[in-house]
Amino acid sequence: MNKSTEVASLMTTETILEMATALYTGMADKLNVARRRLNRPLTLTDKILLGHLHDPEGQELTPGESYLMLRPDRVVFQDVLGQTGMLQFMQTGRQKVAVPATIHCDHLIRARVEGTRDLSDSLSENQEVYEFLRSAAAKYGLGFWEPGAGIIHQVVLENYAFPGELIIGTDSHTPNAGGLGACGVGVGGADAVEVLAGLPWELLYPRRIAVYLTGELNGWTAPKDVILYVAGQLTVAGATNAVVEYIGPGARTISATGKATITNMGAELGATTSIFPSDARMAVYLAATGRADLVPLAARFHHLLEPDLEVEATPERFYDRVVRLDLSKLEPHVVGPHSPDRARPISRLAAEVADRANGFVDQIATALIGSCTNSSYEDMSRAADVAAQATAHGIHAAVPFLATPGSEQVRATIERDGQLQALRDMGAVVLANACGPCIGQWERSSEVSAVPNVIVTSYNRNFPRRNDGQPTTMNFIASPEVVTAMAIAGRLSFNPLTDTLIDAAGLPFQFEPPAPAPEVPAGSFVPSQGTYVSPPEDASRVVVQIDPQSERLQAMEPWPAWDGGDLLDMRVLLKAKGKTTTDAISPAGYWLRYRGHLDRFSDNMFSGANNAFCAKPGHGFNASSPETPEPLATIARAYKARGTRWVAIGDHNYGEGSSREHAALSPRLLGGAAVIARSFARIHESNLKKQGLLALTFEDAADYERIESQDRISLLDLARMRPGAPVECRVYHNDGSSDLIRLRHTYSTPQLDWFRHGSALNAVR
Repeated sequence: MNKSTEVASLMTTETILEMATALYTGMADKLNVARRRLNRPLTLTDKILLGHLHDPEGQELTPGESYLMLRPDRVVFQDVLGQTGMLQFMQTGRQKVAVPATIHCDHLIRARVEGTRDLSDSLSENQEVYEFLRSAAAKYGLGFWEPGAGIIHQVVLENYAFPGELIIGTDSHTPNAGGLGACGVGVGGADAVEVLAGLPWELLYPRRIAVYLTGELNGWTAPKDVILYVAGQLTVAGATNAVVEYIGPGARTISATGKATITNMGAELGATTSIFPSDARMAVYLAATGRADLVPLAARFHHLLEPDLEVEATPERFYDRVVRLDLSKLEPHVVGPHSPDRARPISRLAAEVADRANGFVDQIATALIGSCTNSSYEDMSRAADVAAQATAHGIHAAVPFLATPGSEQVRATIERDGQLQALRDMGAVVLANACGPCIGQWERSSEVSAVPNVIVTSYNRNFPRRNDGQPTTMNFIASPEVVTAMAIAGRLSFNPLTDTLIDAAGLPFQFEPPAPAPEVPAGSFVPSQGTYVSPPEDASRVVVQIDPQSERLQAMEPWPAWDGGDLLDMRVLLKAKGKTTTDAISPAGYWLRYRGHLDRFSDNMFSGANNAFCAKPGHGFNASSPETPEPLATIARAYKARGTRWVAIGDHNYGEGSSREHAALSPRLLGGAAVIARSFARIHESNLKKQGLLALTFEDAADYERIESQDRISLLDLARMRPGAPVECRVYHNDGSSDLIRLRHTYSTPQLDWFRHGSALNAVR
């Protein structure tokens, strides 16, 4: 294995150009078939998805109903789900991946002190995992990005994404690639493994939502405010099983990295993905990142990479919903706490802070900028502008202020061009080029976090416990420039558009809006060096070793197949109440170190969930000893030990948030047989299906209320389960009575085979 000295030499530009040329030619042929069959103008979603069909002639094409069989162009893993991804791929018996793929080491680096030291500590602490991933990548033909290279989504944007490409990734923010017109979709590890094994990828043909943009951003308003506004309009479930397309003249005024910020956070809407049409702003970024050869090619095939003219001219005719937004009138927004759709213009925030009924803390505990969502050259330049204004007035950050570059390329470039020094001068601590506090990898003082406290971030997700494991932390999300201003003021109620501060001379001053920033550096980006390992030509001597005594890695075995019988007398492990994210089902933070060891990791199962039957989060009552609450994982293990299967009951949009496959793997390991919810988030429902669990929804959402703590549940006549037909469920209550309720499902015929075989991978074998 030889490390490259420059990223440009490894991709290579010629390889991506060849890929794009072949892709566009194939898309044109497939779309000719689709146009003949549909006989209507096409949206951008139609063009990219139907242009990747495995069988364009035979594919059913009903949005919201048909499952599309697609051929993705690329698969990307981060280091956490890369572990289970590689462990599952090893079960397939394949010798090499069938499509281009990479592993990115970004999740395991913990924020403690500052970037250089934190990276060094991570290399020592996670050496076993990194060596496993490096050797597995070499053995099976994947590229490997070293720790410190950057966050997966930023590295993909800098090196791999291009208009029209279909990328699947084991991280929910894979839609970041939509900033370059790529269709990036977050998936579970089983989906990725099937594609690596050469199989088509199955996706429910999504609905289409358009955000029609006019005008142009100005003053304090940033691309971040577009997605914060849209989140408030669509909510965290409003785009489930839909693709959000940003179209209209305003879309063409936003930089490629600004577009990526918007598509990245589309994951918070439940969207399959979000995407922008190809345009001149993307061409600027492609050229600046060493892919100028793609620009004339994309221009030649532009008709494949944008909606048809009739679609953009009259969007209400072609989209299921249209949100219209004038960028010129958009005010900076702030969302939170605890949900990314709790949105308001910044001008309304101070009144909410003053209202004691909300329970907001005005004093900010920590401010954080960067991450995969907002760490571009443009973002950091605007944040540095605000920081420099404060320094010029002799004041600095009033609270701890942390900055996370998205990649080594961005970090080295803003170090060279002075933005990083401007941030340091006003008090910023620069963290490693990694996810860090954004995903809970933050070693934070419990003295601060164990009591109600406020952090302000430019991150993408703010569910309880997300950043530091503490339900007491309230995360408010805003643009990097607004977060920087708030860090200097130290107050959540501070509005930089109208409020004043006192400078070092005791005089009041008001921030000027940050100047328009260059979307790419005037020169070139500083290329990353020594951060990538390409797979060897001959991998026959590469050995992937897993220590049987390891606490970090554990070989995976196939799940047992369904026995053909009904699921009878199952215990109810919990009835999840309210928002139940994958962070609640399968928390990260401390537990990330065990992600490659499923049995050890599963001790955290449901530890962040609110159980309607127990006041203590993460706890419930064992039916054999219902007097004392116990951790839900402990109860599940006890049920499994005595051969008792169990079911989890979920509320609305169950499993929203991260693509975290372990939220399905752990229930499968610990004896779960089904999850019955009022509704599911897309990725989690798919993950449950892939692992052989039944994912079912109440036909009458009110039946959720019928389920009691000591109930036993039977799912009947499963041998005749078929697409579109309800499943009968008998609920036996402790008083001897019972209810017969009907459950819905979205299983296709191939997906029912996953259940019968025990998992999707078993069916692959």
